[in-house]
Amino acid sequence: MKIYFAGSIRGGRKNSAIYAQLIDFLKQFGEVLTCHVGDGNIKKLEEQFTEKEIHDRDFKWLSEADVVIAEVSTPSLGVGYEIGRAVEAGKPILCLYNNHADFELSALIGGCEALNVISYDHLSEIFSEIEKFFKSIGLKD
Repeated sequence: MKIYFAGSIRGGRKNSAIYAQLIDFLKQFGEVLTCHVGDGNIKKLEEQFTEKEIHDRDFKWLSEADVVIAEVSTPSLGVGYEIGRAVEAGKPILCLYNNHADFELSALIGGCEALNVISYDHLSEIFSEIEKFFKSIGLKD
């Protein structure tokens, strides 16, 4: 299985450590195409690419992905765009939102019936919820 993990990059990197932990957890379910999202040095890493190269690479991965997992606690234009494109493609999508975030969850995420949204207080709470999500879409026994 191929997993597309989405998290804020230019919108803010406050949750990069959470992204890294989620990515490590997701690796047990399949190949995470976007491991770089959890890298604390991502801005430096991406300096070697043009914006078009980043766009084209990421949407190639998004089209290959079987499922999308998005951490949506930090507002991000890019993550919202990725989620919208994944909805259009009919991909299973799980959005994770920290109840202690500095921002409210967007109504466009919270109100979209095509999305599975899980709110959490502590990261440890959502690992079993992620497993349930994979089972519910038939991607894990």
